[in-house]
Amino acid sequence: MAQRDHYEILGVMKGATPEEIKAAFRKLASQHHPDRNPDDPAAAVRFKELNTSYQVLSDPQRRAMYDRFGHRAEESGSPFANNGPFAGGVIDFSDIAVDGILGDLLGVFGVGRGDKGDLKRELEVTFEEAAFGTTKSMRYARIVSCVDCRGSGSSPGHTPDTCSACNGRGRVRFQQGILPIAVERACQRCKGRGTVVVHPCDGCKGSGLVSNENEIEVTIPPGVEHGATRVVTGAGNRPKPDKAAGDLELEIHVAPHPFFRRAGDDVICAVPIAFTHAALGAEVVVPTLDGKGKLRVPAGTQPGTTLRIKGKGMPKRAGIGRGDQRVEVTVEVPTSLTPRQKELIEELAKEIGDDVQPQRKGFMDKLRDLFG
Repeated sequence: MAQRDHYEILGVMKGATPEEIKAAFRKLASQHHPDRNPDDPAAAVRFKELNTSYQVLSDPQRRAMYDRFGHRAEESGSPFANNGPFAGGVIDFSDIAVDGILGDLLGVFGVGRGDKGDLKRELEVTFEEAAFGTTKSMRYARIVSCVDCRGSGSSPGHTPDTCSACNGRGRVRFQQGILPIAVERACQRCKGRGTVVVHPCDGCKGSGLVSNENEIEVTIPPGVEHGATRVVTGAGNRPKPDKAAGDLELEIHVAPHPFFRRAGDDVICAVPIAFTHAALGAEVVVPTLDGKGKLRVPAGTQPGTTLRIKGKGMPKRAGIGRGDQRVEVTVEVPTSLTPRQKELIEELAKEIGDDVQPQRKGFMDKLRDLFG
């Protein structure tokens, strides 16, 4: 069954004033109250209908939505219903981060995304600091409340005036033809503060905010990776004098090391050795994160071989133990030989021959298989 018109139920015209609506409701409610009609079961239904109509028409926002959309504005599930996100046809976009097409659309109306005062900075650490952890001190500029006026924006001895544009609310509403809702945003005249500075403070020029150098100490945990972030709560900008400061997000940049590079929890370094050491085996000195270390090179070590030193890598991200150090062996070939050295190498080459060279032998075998 179709619902009756709220104006018809109260017996008033559509252009009735709030006083006329209130008077009509009181008169009809008195007549149809269930206590005055104990023998009429339908009285409770009529009274409930009157009350519903009055609740809608006595509220300016709900009445405006009813005039535009009828009973659909009050249906369960409607975004404009009493419990909907746009109750009364009003939506506040000031604290909503909007992007893309919607953000562009709202930008036309002067509605921007809220600034929460968050800052992002880079913090450089050395390879060793990333490995073992450290505490770094850093300085950066941030926006804080003006000390001279304590954030009021007014010079000493004066106070801000109430904003006449929003009557001190800090918010204004406006209606756009393409949107079936009233949009609420910060007042442009007072920037949402509800007050206007008449006698501005010399220190902040009336804004209540100033830029200031800030110094903090940041704890870098052992094993931190390049690109990791650390958040310092409340160390960002203060977006408004009456708002809390945002957070400071630090992106860790690990400086390159002349010897080491990282692969997960392992540390890799390339170590050149003499070809005699590679052939005969030897104990060589290698750099590690803990200082100089010794590495046993087995006899017959080939170029490109990776040797491993246990427990000399990065602290494991699980928090127990350390990774390994991988040593990539490169074999150095002498470039300046004396006649006697050349003679000895030629004799060695004749003595060794081609078949005993493992890499060359493998290569020659594949070459014969390929070309027959």
